[in-house]
Amino acid sequence: MKRKRYEMEKKKTELQTAIEELSLFIVTKPADDTQATHIPLRPLLSFCNLIIQVLDKIGPTMAVLRQDIDQNIQRLEKVCETDSCVYSNLVEILKKEKEEGTSKMVASCSRALFWLTRTMDFTCGLLRLLSKEMSSKMEELVEECYMTTLKPHHGWITSAAFKVCLKLVPDNKTFMDAIGARDESYDTLREDIDTLSSLLTPILKEIYFVLEQYGLSRLRSM
Repeated sequence: MKRKRYEMEKKKTELQTAIEELSLFIVTKPADDTQATHIPLRPLLSFCNLIIQVLDKIGPTMAVLRQDIDQNIQRLEKVCETDSCVYSNLVEILKKEKEEGTSKMVASCSRALFWLTRTMDFTCGLLRLLSKEMSSKMEELVEECYMTTLKPHHGWITSAAFKVCLKLVPDNKTFMDAIGARDESYDTLREDIDTLSSLLTPILKEIYFVLEQYGLSRLRSM
């Protein structure tokens, strides 16, 4: 029985595991203005770890982005460990740093959340483009998605580095096989992407709304 269960788990793709994670994600809206919106931190960080696995399939192009994600996850985990009851809600972390006047500092958790949110937006957008335009070159899809989600917040140094790495993007089939199409039909992969997008989009909307409330929607890198 254990072996059969292990084999079933082993067959799951990163996308299918991500769908399971997001299916359990619940944002709690307050009944009045005396309480903060509750956006659970731990499930969000688990999903971001899965994004790292998806970006690994793209190859060296995403190395810098991958490193940033990992560092941002660790930064938020560290704060959460100081008081897991309070900081299990990511909004409480934003509230704390705003009160301290540290939210826009380079190493702040607020900035870490901003970049994780942008990265989730980039990943979801790339998968949607891939699902709709499978005949387009992977390099073109990555660049198109980058231009709308990450580039507006990147300085010229980061943007220049991205253009260099873009030449290392794999072809469509290689990437799609890596994220699950090798063992599934492309129709099944499309269904997984659509399901993931439908689950993630409203979550991102809530996080962007909270970031806007705390004046964190226009941060930039170098």
